[in-house]
Amino acid sequence: MKVLKPIKDILSFEGKTVLITGSAGGIGEAIAKRFAEAGANLQLLDIDLDKLKESVNNYKDTIVSKISTFKIDLSKKEEIDAFWEELGEENTPDILINNAGIYPNKDYLEVDEKYLDKTLDINMNSMFWMCQNFIRSRIKKGGAIVNLSSIEAILPFKKDLVHYTVSKAGVIALTRSLARDYGRQGFRANVILPGAIKTPGTNFLIKEALTKAKFGLMKTGYDFKQRLANGRWGIPDEIAKVVLFLSSDMASYVQGAVLPVDGGFLTS
Repeated sequence: MKVLKPIKDILSFEGKTVLITGSAGGIGEAIAKRFAEAGANLQLLDIDLDKLKESVNNYKDTIVSKISTFKIDLSKKEEIDAFWEELGEENTPDILINNAGIYPNKDYLEVDEKYLDKTLDINMNSMFWMCQNFIRSRIKKGGAIVNLSSIEAILPFKKDLVHYTVSKAGVIALTRSLARDYGRQGFRANVILPGAIKTPGTNFLIKEALTKAKFGLMKTGYDFKQRLANGRWGIPDEIAKVVLFLSSDMASYVQGAVLPVDGGFLTS
């Protein structure tokens, strides 16, 4: 009979290394803090290295984890490949969290090739290449992957986000395909659909709508909130806690799942 681990051991990440992209602020920063609290060593990536280091300084003194920070432009495959090559097999993380993304607004008829390419490169293609390098480097060991998509991939709600929605729908397809292809080799891949989360980016949109009297944006925000079964917006930590769950042995039989963390938006 298999001996079951106690909960405290299942939720501990001591001795594990976690790589998190887009970890200088918002949801990525919240994820990093929770993993650090759980004892994980961190490899944190962001294009804004100064902001990333400032973020780490806010919590590094309260933990014993080893934290490494890296500047990387995830829109460039050559930088992703160079990062993994420099990292080396001995420093390969046990867990990969693909969080980085952009949220650009533009009328579909005004989107040109360059604009679309940038959105796809950061939001979807970067995850494709990050996962490829991760799986290749751990092909005999396995590991856990958590990718962050969006509720927009399931139910497009806001105008001027066709390019964004396409990129986030691709993340779902990528994740489920990896779960199918590499599950028997010890990899678990799952995807989270955040929605209605208060981050610096969403706070900026709210402020812009109010200060510049963008009534269409105000109406979208109002209609959005009316769909929230919980009646409120979430905070980044509410995403972070679900990321930890999917990365832990608590989710040992969760494979290829598409998990909304949206306050009930998709059910309303």
